[in-house]
Amino acid sequence: MSTHRDDRGLAAVRRVREVREQDSRLGLQRAAAEEGVATSLFTGLQDRLAGTGVPAETAPGSLLVLRTALAGLGDRVVEARTAAATAHAVTDEARSHWSADRTRLAAIEHLLARRAAARRAEADRREAREADDIAAQRWLRASGDHREASR
Repeated sequence: MSTHRDDRGLAAVRRVREVREQDSRLGLQRAAAEEGVATSLFTGLQDRLAGTGVPAETAPGSLLVLRTALAGLGDRVVEARTAAATAHAVTDEARSHWSADRTRLAAIEHLLARRAAARRAEADRREAREADDIAAQRWLRASGDHREASR
């Protein structure tokens, strides 16, 4: 897209906002991927914890080992839940930044489009005015030549 000389400043602003929007979109994608990993880890640990059953006849030493393992797994579930919640908050913030950057970019693009449309409309008016002038001159010449021929 060629930029009119009057819009060079806005074009520079658009380029900066395009880069910011792109960066925030990439940040959102990365945050969403990290959130997915954290959520999968949490879900996997939670499923593992839910799937641990204690056999009816278990030796006391085995129960102690199982209890220790379950306590460790429970701690990991809590940590994974916290990590998933944090990742979700980061993703929401990244989405908010991207949305704001996208809106700012759209505003600049809209302003540039309006300015280009105004320039096109002015050029069309100028062209129509010139065409009217040319038509009027031809008509005057033709009517002048017609009057001279009729004399």
